[in-house]
Amino acid sequence: MASTYTANSGIEKIGAGEQAGAWGTTTNNNLDILDRAINGVGAITLSGTTHTLTTSDGTLSDGGYKVLVLGGSPSGTNTITISPNDQDKMYFVHNNSGQTATFTQGSGANVSVPTGSKALIFADGAGSGAAVTDLLDGLSYGGTKVTSTATELNLMDGGTSAGTTAVAAGDGIVTNDGGTMRQTTAATFSTYFNQNLVEAKSALSVSGTVTVTPSGTTSVYQPLTVSSGSQTVRVAVTNLVAGQYVIIDKTTTTNSMTIDWTNDGAVTSSGISLGSSAELGIGIFNGSGFSFTETVKF
Repeated sequence: MASTYTANSGIEKIGAGEQAGAWGTTTNNNLDILDRAINGVGAITLSGTTHTLTTSDGTLSDGGYKVLVLGGSPSGTNTITISPNDQDKMYFVHNNSGQTATFTQGSGANVSVPTGSKALIFADGAGSGAAVTDLLDGLSYGGTKVTSTATELNLMDGGTSAGTTAVAAGDGIVTNDGGTMRQTTAATFSTYFNQNLVEAKSALSVSGTVTVTPSGTTSVYQPLTVSSGSQTVRVAVTNLVAGQYVIIDKTTTTNSMTIDWTNDGAVTSSGISLGSSAELGIGIFNGSGFSFTETVKF
Protein backbone atom coordinates (compact mmCIF):
# COMPACT_ATOMS: atom_id res chain seq x y z
CA MET A 1 0.00 0.00 0.00
CA ALA A 2 1.54 3.31 -1.13
CA SER A 3 1.90 6.38 1.08
CA THR A 4 -0.91 8.93 1.34
CA TYR A 5 -0.82 12.54 2.56
CA THR A 6 -2.78 14.61 5.08
CA ALA A 7 -5.37 16.90 3.57
CA ASN A 8 -4.08 20.29 4.70
CA SER A 9 -0.33 20.10 5.38
CA GLY A 10 0.84 17.35 3.02
CA ILE A 11 2.32 15.19 5.78
CA GLU A 12 3.22 11.76 4.45
CA LYS A 13 1.40 8.78 5.97
CA ILE A 14 3.60 5.75 5.26
CA GLY A 15 1.69 2.87 3.77
CA ALA A 16 1.63 -0.48 5.59
CA GLY A 17 4.88 -2.35 4.94
CA GLU A 18 6.38 0.54 2.96
CA GLN A 19 9.79 2.23 3.30
CA ALA A 20 11.53 -0.52 5.21
CA GLY A 21 14.77 0.92 6.56
CA ALA A 22 13.89 4.41 5.30
CA TRP A 23 10.87 5.37 7.35
CA GLY A 24 13.04 7.42 9.74
CA THR A 25 13.95 9.85 6.95
CA THR A 26 10.27 10.30 6.05
CA THR A 27 9.32 10.73 9.71
CA ASN A 28 11.96 13.41 10.24
CA ASN A 29 10.73 15.23 7.15
CA ASN A 30 7.17 15.03 8.49
CA LEU A 31 8.30 16.53 11.79
CA ASP A 32 9.92 19.41 9.92
CA ILE A 33 6.65 20.03 8.05
CA LEU A 34 4.77 20.01 11.37
CA ASP A 35 7.28 22.39 12.93
CA ARG A 36 6.86 24.80 10.03
CA ALA A 37 3.06 24.53 10.16
CA ILE A 38 2.91 25.20 13.91
CA ASN A 39 5.43 28.03 14.37
CA GLY A 40 7.31 28.52 11.11
CA VAL A 41 8.04 32.04 9.87
CA GLY A 42 8.65 32.33 6.14
CA ALA A 43 10.06 35.23 4.17
CA ILE A 44 8.02 35.36 0.95
CA THR A 45 9.62 37.33 -1.87
CA LEU A 46 7.09 38.93 -4.20
CA SER A 47 7.67 40.26 -7.70
CA GLY A 48 5.41 41.51 -10.45
CA THR A 49 1.71 41.35 -9.62
CA THR A 50 1.13 37.61 -8.99
CA HIS A 51 2.52 34.90 -6.72
CA THR A 52 1.50 31.31 -6.00
CA LEU A 53 1.77 30.10 -2.41
CA THR A 54 1.99 26.33 -2.74
CA THR A 55 1.87 23.52 -0.20
CA SER A 56 3.37 20.38 -1.74
CA ASP A 57 2.72 16.86 -0.42
CA GLY A 58 5.64 15.45 1.54
CA THR A 59 7.86 18.50 0.88
CA LEU A 60 8.86 21.56 2.86
CA SER A 61 7.22 24.38 0.93
CA ASP A 62 6.37 28.07 1.36
CA GLY A 63 2.67 27.35 1.76
CA GLY A 64 3.44 25.37 4.91
CA TYR A 65 4.58 28.34 6.99
CA LYS A 66 2.33 29.64 9.79
CA VAL A 67 3.64 33.22 9.53
CA LEU A 68 4.17 34.91 6.17
CA VAL A 69 6.45 37.95 6.05
CA LEU A 70 5.96 39.48 2.63
CA GLY A 71 8.85 41.29 1.00
CA GLY A 72 10.45 41.72 -2.39
CA SER A 73 9.66 44.38 -4.99
CA PRO A 74 6.22 43.80 -6.49
CA SER A 75 5.32 46.19 -9.31
CA GLY A 76 1.78 46.79 -8.03
CA THR A 77 -0.95 45.09 -6.04
CA ASN A 78 0.20 41.48 -5.84
CA THR A 79 -2.38 38.68 -6.01
CA ILE A 80 -1.23 35.68 -3.97
CA THR A 81 -2.99 32.44 -4.91
CA ILE A 82 -3.13 29.82 -2.16
CA SER A 83 -2.60 26.40 -3.76
CA PRO A 84 -4.02 23.81 -3.84
CA ASN A 85 -7.55 25.18 -3.52
CA ASP A 86 -8.80 22.23 -1.46
CA GLN A 87 -6.60 22.76 1.61
CA ASP A 88 -7.74 24.58 4.75
CA LYS A 89 -5.16 27.21 5.70
CA MET A 90 -4.72 29.83 8.39
CA TYR A 91 -1.92 32.36 8.08
CA PHE A 92 -0.55 35.24 10.12
CA VAL A 93 0.52 37.84 7.54
CA HIS A 94 2.94 40.75 7.86
CA ASN A 95 3.11 42.72 4.63
CA ASN A 96 6.40 44.58 4.18
CA SER A 97 6.37 44.37 0.38
CA GLY A 98 5.60 48.01 -0.37
CA GLN A 99 2.40 47.03 -2.19
CA THR A 100 -1.03 45.68 -1.25
CA ALA A 101 -1.16 41.87 -1.17
CA THR A 102 -4.48 40.23 -2.11
CA PHE A 103 -4.95 36.61 -1.00
CA THR A 104 -7.19 34.35 -3.06
CA GLN A 105 -7.86 30.60 -3.22
CA GLY A 106 -10.86 30.28 -5.52
CA SER A 107 -13.78 32.26 -6.90
CA GLY A 108 -14.99 33.17 -3.40
CA ALA A 109 -14.05 36.19 -1.31
CA ASN A 110 -10.51 37.55 -1.20
CA VAL A 111 -8.59 39.44 1.49
CA SER A 112 -6.37 42.44 0.77
CA VAL A 113 -3.59 43.34 3.19
CA PRO A 114 -2.19 46.87 2.69
CA THR A 115 1.54 47.34 2.86
CA GLY A 116 2.75 47.90 6.41
CA SER A 117 -0.27 46.04 7.81
CA LYS A 118 -0.80 42.71 9.52
CA ALA A 119 -3.64 40.21 9.16
CA LEU A 120 -4.93 36.85 10.32
CA ILE A 121 -6.51 35.08 7.36
CA PHE A 122 -8.36 31.79 6.81
CA ALA A 123 -8.69 29.94 3.50
CA ASP A 124 -11.60 27.48 3.55
CA GLY A 125 -10.23 24.99 0.97
CA ALA A 126 -13.60 24.67 -0.75
CA GLY A 127 -12.12 23.91 -4.17
CA SER A 128 -12.86 26.11 -7.17
CA GLY A 129 -15.21 28.26 -5.08
CA ALA A 130 -12.81 28.61 -2.16
CA ALA A 131 -12.88 31.87 -0.16
CA VAL A 132 -10.38 33.70 2.02
CA THR A 133 -11.62 35.45 5.18
CA ASP A 134 -10.06 38.12 7.38
CA LEU A 135 -10.55 36.64 10.85
CA LEU A 136 -10.12 40.04 12.51
CA ASP A 137 -12.98 41.55 10.51
CA GLY A 138 -15.99 41.50 12.82
CA LEU A 139 -13.91 41.10 15.99
CA SER A 140 -16.14 41.18 19.06
CA TYR A 141 -15.64 41.73 22.77
CA GLY A 142 -18.16 40.48 25.31
CA GLY A 143 -20.56 39.58 22.51
CA THR A 144 -20.45 43.08 20.97
CA LYS A 145 -19.05 43.42 17.46
CA VAL A 146 -16.40 46.09 17.02
CA THR A 147 -17.30 48.23 14.02
CA SER A 148 -14.96 50.99 12.96
CA THR A 149 -12.92 52.34 10.09
CA ALA A 150 -9.16 52.60 10.11
CA THR A 151 -9.50 56.39 10.28
CA GLU A 152 -11.63 56.17 13.44
CA LEU A 153 -9.16 53.81 15.12
CA ASN A 154 -6.24 56.06 14.20
CA LEU A 155 -8.00 59.07 15.75
CA MET A 156 -8.61 57.13 18.97
CA ASP A 157 -4.92 56.21 18.98
CA GLY A 158 -3.88 59.86 18.91
CA GLY A 159 -4.16 60.75 15.23
CA THR A 160 -3.74 64.47 14.49
CA SER A 161 -5.88 64.73 11.35
CA ALA A 162 -8.67 67.24 12.07
CA GLY A 163 -11.56 68.25 9.85
CA THR A 164 -14.21 70.96 9.99
CA THR A 165 -17.29 68.82 10.58
CA ALA A 166 -19.94 70.88 12.39
CA VAL A 167 -20.87 69.74 15.89
CA ALA A 168 -24.57 69.16 16.51
CA ALA A 169 -26.39 68.65 19.82
CA GLY A 170 -26.96 64.96 19.11
CA ASP A 171 -23.33 64.19 18.21
CA GLY A 172 -21.52 61.82 20.55
CA ILE A 173 -18.36 62.68 22.50
CA VAL A 174 -16.31 59.85 23.98
CA THR A 175 -15.51 60.34 27.66
CA ASN A 176 -13.94 58.35 30.49
CA ASP A 177 -16.66 57.78 33.08
CA GLY A 178 -14.77 56.55 36.14
CA GLY A 179 -12.72 54.09 34.08
CA THR A 180 -15.52 53.11 31.68
CA MET A 181 -15.45 54.63 28.19
CA ARG A 182 -18.87 56.01 27.21
CA GLN A 183 -20.35 58.13 24.43
CA THR A 184 -22.30 61.19 25.60
CA THR A 185 -24.12 63.77 23.47
CA ALA A 186 -22.62 67.19 22.85
CA ALA A 187 -25.82 68.66 24.30
CA THR A 188 -25.16 66.92 27.63
CA PHE A 189 -21.64 68.37 27.73
CA SER A 190 -22.99 71.82 26.85
CA THR A 191 -25.46 71.66 29.72
CA TYR A 192 -22.74 70.58 32.15
CA PHE A 193 -20.29 73.30 31.09
CA ASN A 194 -22.94 76.00 31.17
CA GLN A 195 -24.11 74.93 34.62
CA ASN A 196 -20.54 74.98 35.90
CA LEU A 197 -19.46 78.15 34.14
CA VAL A 198 -21.21 80.42 36.64
CA GLU A 199 -22.69 79.48 40.01
CA ALA A 200 -26.00 81.32 40.25
CA LYS A 201 -26.67 81.59 43.96
CA SER A 202 -30.08 81.99 45.55
CA ALA A 203 -31.14 85.55 46.37
CA LEU A 204 -29.81 86.77 49.70
CA SER A 205 -31.25 89.34 52.09
CA VAL A 206 -28.46 91.35 53.73
CA SER A 207 -28.82 92.48 57.28
CA GLY A 208 -25.47 93.05 58.93
CA THR A 209 -22.21 91.68 57.48
CA VAL A 210 -22.55 88.55 55.33
CA THR A 211 -19.98 86.53 53.36
CA VAL A 212 -20.46 85.18 49.83
CA THR A 213 -18.32 82.07 49.22
CA PRO A 214 -18.08 80.11 45.92
CA SER A 215 -19.09 76.48 46.48
CA GLY A 216 -16.86 75.27 43.62
CA THR A 217 -14.22 76.46 41.18
CA THR A 218 -16.72 78.58 39.25
CA SER A 219 -17.51 82.21 38.79
CA VAL A 220 -20.33 83.48 40.99
CA TYR A 221 -23.48 85.52 40.45
CA GLN A 222 -25.10 86.62 43.73
CA PRO A 223 -28.37 88.60 43.71
CA LEU A 224 -29.27 90.24 46.99
CA THR A 225 -31.46 92.81 48.68
CA VAL A 226 -30.43 95.29 51.36
CA SER A 227 -33.15 95.28 53.99
CA SER A 228 -32.21 98.51 55.73
CA GLY A 229 -29.56 101.14 56.19
CA SER A 230 -26.01 100.42 54.99
CA GLN A 231 -24.78 96.84 55.08
CA THR A 232 -21.55 95.00 54.21
CA VAL A 233 -20.99 92.00 51.91
CA ARG A 234 -17.67 90.19 52.00
CA VAL A 235 -16.70 88.05 48.99
CA ALA A 236 -14.33 85.16 49.76
CA VAL A 237 -11.90 83.83 47.15
CA THR A 238 -12.25 80.27 48.43
CA ASN A 239 -12.17 77.77 45.48
CA LEU A 240 -11.70 80.46 42.83
CA VAL A 241 -8.95 80.25 40.22
CA ALA A 242 -7.35 83.06 38.23
CA GLY A 243 -9.65 84.52 35.59
CA GLN A 244 -12.92 83.76 37.36
CA TYR A 245 -15.19 86.54 38.47
CA VAL A 246 -17.84 87.46 41.04
CA ILE A 247 -20.92 89.57 40.32
CA ILE A 248 -22.80 91.07 43.25
CA ASP A 249 -26.24 92.17 42.05
CA LYS A 250 -27.89 94.65 44.42
CA THR A 251 -31.47 94.35 43.21
CA THR A 252 -33.09 96.86 45.58
CA THR A 253 -33.40 100.55 44.79
CA THR A 254 -33.19 101.55 48.45
CA ASN A 255 -30.50 101.49 51.12
CA SER A 256 -26.76 101.10 50.41
CA MET A 257 -24.07 98.47 50.62
CA THR A 258 -20.28 98.12 50.84
CA ILE A 259 -18.38 95.21 49.19
CA ASP A 260 -15.17 93.91 50.74
CA TRP A 261 -13.15 91.49 48.54
CA THR A 262 -11.48 89.11 50.99
CA ASN A 263 -8.86 86.39 50.91
CA ASP A 264 -9.47 83.79 53.62
CA GLY A 265 -10.85 86.48 55.87
CA ALA A 266 -8.23 89.12 55.06
CA VAL A 267 -9.72 92.12 53.28
CA THR A 268 -7.77 92.70 50.04
CA SER A 269 -9.88 95.56 48.69
CA SER A 270 -12.54 97.41 50.62
CA GLY A 271 -14.90 100.30 50.49
CA ILE A 272 -16.54 99.57 47.13
CA SER A 273 -19.92 101.14 47.66
CA LEU A 274 -23.23 100.50 46.00
CA GLY A 275 -25.68 103.31 46.56
CA SER A 276 -29.42 103.41 46.86
CA SER A 277 -29.96 102.49 43.21
CA ALA A 278 -30.07 98.97 41.78
CA GLU A 279 -26.42 98.29 40.98
CA LEU A 280 -23.83 95.59 40.10
CA GLY A 281 -20.43 95.09 41.66
CA ILE A 282 -17.98 93.07 39.52
CA GLY A 283 -14.59 91.64 40.54
CA ILE A 284 -12.09 89.55 38.52
CA PHE A 285 -9.83 87.21 40.52
CA ASN A 286 -6.09 87.20 39.68
CA GLY A 287 -5.06 84.20 41.79
CA SER A 288 -4.58 86.01 45.09
CA GLY A 289 -7.03 88.88 45.06
CA PHE A 290 -9.39 90.85 42.85
CA SER A 291 -7.27 92.78 40.34
CA PHE A 292 -10.21 94.51 38.66
CA THR A 293 -13.35 95.78 40.31
CA GLU A 294 -16.10 97.88 38.89
CA THR A 295 -19.64 98.98 39.64
CA VAL A 296 -22.44 99.32 37.14
CA LYS A 297 -25.50 101.44 38.02
CA PHE A 298 -28.93 100.88 36.48
